[in-house]
Amino acid sequence: MRAWPATLAVALCAFAAACISTTRLDTSGLSFSQDPLIGKVVWNDLITDDLAAVRAFYSGLFGWTYDDAGSRHGHKYVLARAGNAYVGGILEVDDRADGKPLSRWLPYVSVDDVDAAVQRTKSEGGRVAVPPTKVNLGRVAAIIDPEGAVIGLARSRIGDPDETSTAPALGRIVWTELLANNPQQAAKFYAAVVGYEPLTAARRGGEYTWLTHRGTRRAGLFENPSSEAEPVWLTFFAVDDPAASAERVQTLGGRVVLPPSPTLRDNTIAVVTDPTGAILVLQKFPT
Repeated sequence: MRAWPATLAVALCAFAAACISTTRLDTSGLSFSQDPLIGKVVWNDLITDDLAAVRAFYSGLFGWTYDDAGSRHGHKYVLARAGNAYVGGILEVDDRADGKPLSRWLPYVSVDDVDAAVQRTKSEGGRVAVPPTKVNLGRVAAIIDPEGAVIGLARSRIGDPDETSTAPALGRIVWTELLANNPQQAAKFYAAVVGYEPLTAARRGGEYTWLTHRGTRRAGLFENPSSEAEPVWLTFFAVDDPAASAERVQTLGGRVVLPPSPTLRDNTIAVVTDPTGAILVLQKFPT
């Protein structure tokens, strides 16, 4: 984890660079809430060590197109679109010195006050990967929870993308879920830091916790099923056929970690990685 703060600092700098001018950020495919949507994932960045490879992969898998958002300290940053709506950003960073994989999706969750949330993070036993940083569209930071999962925090000055902007559609992000070793402690941590109101219910395969705010389900929390896997925030993408999409992942240079099966949420998801090792979940849509 020692390399992550530096990597995340680069990511936030690139995100800031992309937000320097609202004229460079085409918001025609977005509409914004007048009130903060606390707890909602409002942006996602893919951090990767091979920009060309992931551009080809996600274009082939989801049909994405890209807008060049320049570079920061020599690190290229592009914005990905599904149709006319932005899906997220892709940042190319240098390989880690220790050779360990670094590619992953990083969600940013809306909070009431980034600086206060960072202070709550430290009080609850988490760490600050990147301190609060001012960008033209607001303020952002990145934290590491007590189990090591990384997430971004954001407070936008122009409002959060509303439910219309983020409505489920093929090729777009439709859900975010934390795999935690101790779901009860994780729920307590994020309730304190973000303001979530956890709601736990029994489901096939074990208990599942929805991280809600004012009655709206914003993210999920599930017990990590593998002792070998690190706790991580998973990003779900809508596809019409998880099995066919998983096969396409392999032809595009990715890897299938868990194919669809009756025991894996009734054949509705597949867990895969892109060519650089970033994990993602293919979610059947409509369900």
